[in-house]
Amino acid sequence: MFHHEKQLFHPVGVERPNPQYAALLQEQLGGGNGELKAAMQYLSQSFRIRDGRIKDLFLDIAAEELSHMEMVAQTISLLNGDHLEARKVEAGEIETHVLLGLNPGLINASGYSWTADYVTVTGDLCADLLSNIASEQRAKVVYEYLYRQIEDKRVRETIDFLLNREEAHNQMFRDAFNEVQDSGSNRDFGTTGAAKAYFSLSNPGPNTFAGNEVKAPAFAK
Repeated sequence: MFHHEKQLFHPVGVERPNPQYAALLQEQLGGGNGELKAAMQYLSQSFRIRDGRIKDLFLDIAAEELSHMEMVAQTISLLNGDHLEARKVEAGEIETHVLLGLNPGLINASGYSWTADYVTVTGDLCADLLSNIASEQRAKVVYEYLYRQIEDKRVRETIDFLLNREEAHNQMFRDAFNEVQDSGSNRDFGTTGAAKAYFSLSNPGPNTFAGNEVKAPAFAK
């Protein structure tokens, strides 16, 4: 299934070592919104998908997420440099990097190990697509936070590329959801009047639950 190209999906580099930031960047390697989580989630979800085009989409994005994982790991390695002394790093979970011989680990920024509990799989295509849309949005937000925390131009180039790819994946999953949104759990459930009613619980009155129509807030486009 997989073919490994030695050339990275996108070139990475750093202007100078920054082990404190390397520890922070670990969040996108082994964290709950990171690249490994995304790759394992989309791969696991694909096994029950019957639509060939959507199955391919999940597998293609999963494979790309693995390439992103490689990019993040390589950037962390470069940021750690060659000779790291933990006592000289003022903040960040740096001890694990020292004990791993400066190798990027499957941990988050706090040093906690990656876990399959991060992965969401329901077997329902609509639910999984909505979960993936949210996952890509959260990953983009984390990359935006990380972008603001460093001035290194080379690292910023890498993060800018990655967050733009998260946006691309988000849109691809949205397009797929629009195509299948009337199937699965969206077709079989949520079809009664109760699925469309809005309860104004912020200002309940005597008739709030008496069947009177209450309009939901309008959100202008």
